Amino acid sequence: MNSNRMVVAQRGVLPPPKQHFADAAWFKYILSCCAATTAEMVTYPLDLAKTRLQIQGEKGLNGASLRPYRGLAGTGVGIIQEEGFLKLWQGITPAVYRHLIYSGTRMVLYEKVRDHLFTTRADGTRPVWQAIVGGILVGGIAQFLASPADLVKVQMQMEGRRRLEGKPPRIHSAGEAFLKIYGAGGVRGLWKGCMPNVYRSALVNLGDLTTYDSVKRFFVNNWHFTDTYWTHALCSICSGLVATCLGTPADVIKARVMNQPTDSWSRGLLYRNSLDCLLKTVHNEGFWALYKGFFPCWLRMGPWSLTFWITYEQIRNVCGTSAF
Repeated sequence: MNSNRMVVAQRGVLPPPKQHFADAAWFKYILSCCAATTAEMVTYPLDLAKTRLQIQGEKGLNGASLRPYRGLAGTGVGIIQEEGFLKLWQGITPAVYRHLIYSGTRMVLYEKVRDHLFTTRADGTRPVWQAIVGGILVGGIAQFLASPADLVKVQMQMEGRRRLEGKPPRIHSAGEAFLKIYGAGGVRGLWKGCMPNVYRSALVNLGDLTTYDSVKRFFVNNWHFTDTYWTHALCSICSGLVATCLGTPADVIKARVMNQPTDSWSRGLLYRNSLDCLLKTVHNEGFWALYKGFFPCWLRMGPWSLTFWITYEQIRNVCGTSAF
């Protein structure tokens, strides 16, 4: 102990130790971005297949001459045969950009809200309703900030399909897509489809982040699980399933609103807003159209959640950061 701390200690008052950078918010932000990028790279082809399945059958958009995709495997094989293997990662760049904003923001915000605003009981548990409110709020805020990158991603994912339908290409790269959207609709155009995106992410965050946090604390506090790889895996499987059930309808609406063509004022030509898209989808294709791509979404969300949480918890442990 240095001389200054010895003097203070002798007086009965010891200043708090200096915070280590491993538990700083900016460092946790970087770690969450690294984990999200890893999960996105591993599971992105499933996201592409899911988006293709959600868009097809949309009245007023797809041509009838092109054979529709059938199922997750059929969609993946069709993309490889018609467009090439590497097209399974078409749109990965804006997807990574999105997570550099979305995942970093939601993880850091949730942990701050949880640690400073949630009520902690004597046994270490916290009220579930607080976790629900916290998950919804931080998910919506994070997605609002990341919405332009998500818009670019959805449009890039559909480019290969458009060209096979004989339509002229809209974009060739993420940068071109961003500039074209901005040029056509200004800043407002970059947030096209923002609200269904925010709703979806609030629900997905409720299912993923809130479920993972609540289930993990339940297992650790009530069933005396240790904070290990297997606990992380089990909790992430639960969170992935709940997130898919809650988020798929909003995901379908988001994809359709974002992918629709627009006029010179950046107004949609197929749907006026999210509610209009919801009503037209149910009217034209039935209620279960809202769950188009559910199994690809589940098969994607499950591995994504598993990869993300295990990676995130492990790199936190390696870097000396406290467990989530």
